[in-house]
Amino acid sequence: MKQLSTVLNGVLLIAVIVLFVLHFSGQKASVEADGEGQAVAEGSAYPVAYINTDSLLLNYTFAKEVNEQLMNKEESSRADFNEKAKIFQQDAMAFQNKVQNNGFLSRERAEQEQERLAKAERSLQELNQRLTNELMGEQEKLNRQLRDTLINYLDIFATGKPYKMILSNTLGDNVLYGAKGVDVTDQIIEGLNARHAESKK
Repeated sequence: MKQLSTVLNGVLLIAVIVLFVLHFSGQKASVEADGEGQAVAEGSAYPVAYINTDSLLLNYTFAKEVNEQLMNKEESSRADFNEKAKIFQQDAMAFQNKVQNNGFLSRERAEQEQERLAKAERSLQELNQRLTNELMGEQEKLNRQLRDTLINYLDIFATGKPYKMILSNTLGDNVLYGAKGVDVTDQIIEGLNARHAESKK
């Protein structure tokens, strides 16, 4: 058993040496060094770049327009809901006051008013749910449009460049380290904004 382990270790050592020799005797990739002595290989087999998504959303004109559009819709929905909620609260308080002061002519009349308020409350909850769903649907639609414009532009951006993969980096979650030259956010923002400005002409 010990002899088998020694043989296996020997085979593994030879394999590592062969891989080492093959790696360093092959054609060297052209390398572009940054100011700190780190390097990005231009001729790598699978060059990777990344986009800082937060910066993209803050600086891409279309993303800002989409965000503003969504905020306006949310503001409008909230104002509409708040107005109806205020009316309901006033009606509910008036009902409570009438009950406490025996303001209803009959018990039947009080029950009718209570039923009307319960129905108004259900309507208010339904309105809240409907407005929330509409807002979520609008957000999903606008996010899809935003994603489509980005994906379409990345096809154009990557043409003629060595990138095989462009990652999304949100709040530094996906890319914990990236050498200089791998972050293509500024180039993407510049290109997207130019296309967006052109589409508005």
